[in-house]
Amino acid sequence: MQNTQQIPESRKCEPAKYAYKKLSYSEEFEVIQSLRKDKVFCDIKLVTVDDKILFAHKVVLASASPYFHAKFTKCSERNHIVMKQLDSTALELSVNFIYSGEIVVTEENVQALLAAASLLQLREVKEACCDFLNSQLRPTNCIGITAIADKYSCTKLLTSSELYIQDHFSEVVDGDEFTSLSPEQVVELISSDKITVPSEEKVFECVIRWVKHELDSRKCILPQLMEHVRLPLTSKHYILKKVAEEPLIKNCLKCTDYVMEALNFHILNSEELIPQNVRNTPRHGDKLILVVGHDNVINESIFGKRTGYNFIAINTTEWFDPKINQCLNGPEMIKRCRGAGLAVVNENFVFAVGGVESFSTFLRSVEILDLSSESPSWKSSVHMLVERNFPGVGVINNYLYAVGGHNKSDSALDSAEVFDYNTQEWRMVSSMCTKRYDFGVGVLNNLLYAVGGCDKPFQALDIVECYHPSLDTWTTVAKMSVRRSQVGIGVLDGVLYAVGGCDGSKTLSSVEAYRPSTGVWTTIVDMHLPRRRAGVVALNGLLYVVGTRGQNETSTENCTEYYNPKTNTWTMVTASMNYNRNPVGVVAINRPQYLKKCQHS
Repeated sequence: MQNTQQIPESRKCEPAKYAYKKLSYSEEFEVIQSLRKDKVFCDIKLVTVDDKILFAHKVVLASASPYFHAKFTKCSERNHIVMKQLDSTALELSVNFIYSGEIVVTEENVQALLAAASLLQLREVKEACCDFLNSQLRPTNCIGITAIADKYSCTKLLTSSELYIQDHFSEVVDGDEFTSLSPEQVVELISSDKITVPSEEKVFECVIRWVKHELDSRKCILPQLMEHVRLPLTSKHYILKKVAEEPLIKNCLKCTDYVMEALNFHILNSEELIPQNVRNTPRHGDKLILVVGHDNVINESIFGKRTGYNFIAINTTEWFDPKINQCLNGPEMIKRCRGAGLAVVNENFVFAVGGVESFSTFLRSVEILDLSSESPSWKSSVHMLVERNFPGVGVINNYLYAVGGHNKSDSALDSAEVFDYNTQEWRMVSSMCTKRYDFGVGVLNNLLYAVGGCDKPFQALDIVECYHPSLDTWTTVAKMSVRRSQVGIGVLDGVLYAVGGCDGSKTLSSVEAYRPSTGVWTTIVDMHLPRRRAGVVALNGLLYVVGTRGQNETSTENCTEYYNPKTNTWTMVTASMNYNRNPVGVVAINRPQYLKKCQHS
């Protein structure tokens, strides 16, 4: 017998029986569809907008559509329904789907089908329409598809189309759909932290283009739009030659205020006296977290008895994508090293600084990853002046600082050096007040903070100091409430966070925050897990903590959690890294171009 599933059932002391369940109803549905076409046993007529009549069976329609079920239950005696709110072709296709389970979605019928599926509550047809529209996303139609998704409450399609607009902002604003947006929609788009733009110049130019499209009615809205253009992030030359010379800007007093603010930013920038606001804060864009782990723990044994452990350095990297909650393999580094510091310069260049290849080979070497490349790969860069394992690294105005750490000739270092990307040279700067390694570094208000660490083995520090680049001096600030070596540091919304670490005897799950305005450290809620040498990075208003070494030397975790300052809560991320990593270096980066192509192909 074909197309059957046999389920023998027998129990002791029970009558024997044989259960049969048919696996497919296609033959029956073909018969029912044939009956409908021949108008046999049909008990309902659907009248379309153009007075076309569709014959059907109430029981079939009600079994598939909650809309029809409610209609027929309420008015069981009626033998016809007027469906003039739906396109006749879409209604017929929907009824055919109920009888056959098949439907073909095209560019011509998708909107009408989506309207019909939404009214009739045909979930599968609605999903098919959304899948089709998602596959058709282009810079020329994504705004329209977003409007359709919003109209019919297609949550998944709405999310994907909005992400598409953010990822393809430059192409989208050059299209005709952009000029048809309402003022509120333009404000929502250009105020977003998540749009990916090559420079803020593109945002200014699209605002001028939108206003000029209907100049008489839109010029009064220009000040409202310019509030969301981050002019300070454009070059001084562009501001003077393009922005200030634009007639629309010249004739708008409020707009000239924004020009002056941007010019003042460039003047104050050299003196590091910048009052921070939204317009001088870089956009998040389409960001990933780059994870660089440095070793696996290997237990050593003789004749089956554990004698100790060793660390095997690895050179693998991976991207964590918070949009899809997934870890993807990244390009392998050149060296198998551990203890390197990680930082991003000029938005697109990731530097891995120093570290150690073995317990005796300390490194001055530096590797660089160009994210703007079609196929990013790690390359060697200019060596530091000093060998540094577990250095602290940070970037101020695209200058890369490497401070502290330790090497084979000194248990801990207080020296510091800076790399000028333009000249490709390292030079020494003033030394820290305290020798330290295994510490955390954060940049806040153009100051470099060195937090905690060790000055000798198992001697955790609570000392914090900050470096003023314009003065070339280090200044101590308030001590942490807890001594923390191997501490992770993150900066989010003007707050410096010290995350986990080791107090000299145990691994910590506690976290504390420093606000320069108050000059004190305050404790916040604990993480879910104790962590040391974890990677910490701010992304999209959240503070991510990646990986850890646990309570003992050989335990590592590949899990991630994030802190939301608005709710003062930690949340575990369900995605796990592909490797256990310790220590962990992380940075937020722009999504590489080749990953964008994979995502939208």
